[in-house]
Amino acid sequence: MRIERGAKNIPPDMTLEELAEEAQREGEPLIVAALVDHVLRDLQSEVGEFRTIEFVDTRSEFGRRIYRRSVVFLLILAVRELYPEVEVVVQFTAHKGLYCTLQQMHGSSVAILAEAIEKRMKDIVAENRPIVKKQLQREEVVQLFKKSEQIEKANLVMALDSEKASIYYCGEFYDYLFGPMVPETGKLGKFALDAMPGGVLLRTPEPSDPETLPAFVPQPKFGGILMEAEKWARILRCDYVPDLNRYIRRGEIADIIHVSEALHEKKIAEIADHIAENIDELRLVLIAGPSSSGKTSFAQRLRIQLRVNGIEPISISLDDYFRNWEDTPLNEKGEYDFENIGALDVELFNDHLVRLLNGEEVILPHYNFLTGKREAGTERLSVAPHTPLILEGIHGLNEVLTASVPRSKKYKIYISALTQLNIDAHNRIPTTDARLLRRMVRDYQFRGAYALKTLRQWPDVRAGEEKNIFPFQEEADVMFNSALIYELAVLKRYAMPLLEMVPHDVPEYAKANRLLDFCRCFAEITDEYDIPNNSLLREFIGKSIFFR
Repeated sequence: MRIERGAKNIPPDMTLEELAEEAQREGEPLIVAALVDHVLRDLQSEVGEFRTIEFVDTRSEFGRRIYRRSVVFLLILAVRELYPEVEVVVQFTAHKGLYCTLQQMHGSSVAILAEAIEKRMKDIVAENRPIVKKQLQREEVVQLFKKSEQIEKANLVMALDSEKASIYYCGEFYDYLFGPMVPETGKLGKFALDAMPGGVLLRTPEPSDPETLPAFVPQPKFGGILMEAEKWARILRCDYVPDLNRYIRRGEIADIIHVSEALHEKKIAEIADHIAENIDELRLVLIAGPSSSGKTSFAQRLRIQLRVNGIEPISISLDDYFRNWEDTPLNEKGEYDFENIGALDVELFNDHLVRLLNGEEVILPHYNFLTGKREAGTERLSVAPHTPLILEGIHGLNEVLTASVPRSKKYKIYISALTQLNIDAHNRIPTTDARLLRRMVRDYQFRGAYALKTLRQWPDVRAGEEKNIFPFQEEADVMFNSALIYELAVLKRYAMPLLEMVPHDVPEYAKANRLLDFCRCFAEITDEYDIPNNSLLREFIGKSIFFR
């Protein structure tokens, strides 16, 4: 619902919550915040002067984040009341939920704790306790968190570029969470808590179906790579943003960069060693991952490591197997859907793959992107018996793409930037935000596109990932985490000027403003001398040896 200035008589001292209560219709998704002139504000704020007000409900990405953040607050509150010695640490999203560890948990089984915590959460919802935002002087907030021995949170607030900080109270309990929350616990009835090794999985609705809880979906491989990310953070002694900032301010960031890059190199070498040891079988190496995950740099570094093993891989491009435009499927907007697997001539591609792996020669097609036609090619290709084919593309994990090749001959690699770093124990860094900043910087550096264009395209990019990539994650034989623990402190310098250029009068301003607040959490790495020229980060900021 959108309200224009002058459409109705709204007193400036009326709260957005009061206005939302008038707008909330029975059976409609819950309103959790409002965009006032494209600035995201919680419902406790007064209306004030405005040009437009748009309510944010749980069908939107903003709404999902606010609702989940509020349920996390509810979880921490319930644990504090039941088990004051237990610390909730928000870790990552997997299995269609948010995994949180329960630290200092002694003697009780996780299943018993999870059941008790869920019951207390539901009791607090039934009590409909108010969640009150208070704006306090920054130093006062710092002292509050020092008193409660939440040192990393105190350090985070201390580094804020503002005189005041907003914290949320529920009775005597308080916390600093990175963004708005709902005004009372009674609105938080849609959640489930599952016992997991070492903690719990918190499930809340997704924007596509805001009234229904998603079912638990086991993702053992994806969960494993996320656990590995946490292990890497511990190796680097850098769990939270204040830890990273401390290394930067002390001039010790070079060691973090070197170890982060060495972890990447070690993992890529292990993958190459496995392929080399099984080269008689693993003839087709398939690399897939979401946007801005660093697939191209990874593929080049894997090629180098394979050569170290005496193997000369050959790459094959899927681009030349696109169908003619008139045969390309259309999306919901009536536009050509080039991300649909139906946009590829899968039959011809499979025929060529089988012939190549059998030692035959094929003439590769050529696709003319100006005319939208596939033309007869002239390039001939054949593959020696112990030479693997490397294929990089969004459909690499989908069996339909390579259906004619036996599964035993394929080695599938899933790559994504799964952030190891959290803001603090209760505020995680969404992987999608890190990838969006990567893409924004790359789009400007190499494609001349400003942040506004990237922000406008991002919802369609994400929709394509949800349809074509994420459902096939567990098909991978190995997963590679392309995130670098220091990268956001580098990307900040490139991204902030671009975000500051987003006009205030466009809908994307709200997301740009949120990302600006996020970037301000990081100290800036200005000296990039220590970032090697084969780093995956160079794919986005420039000076990569793979992109000349």
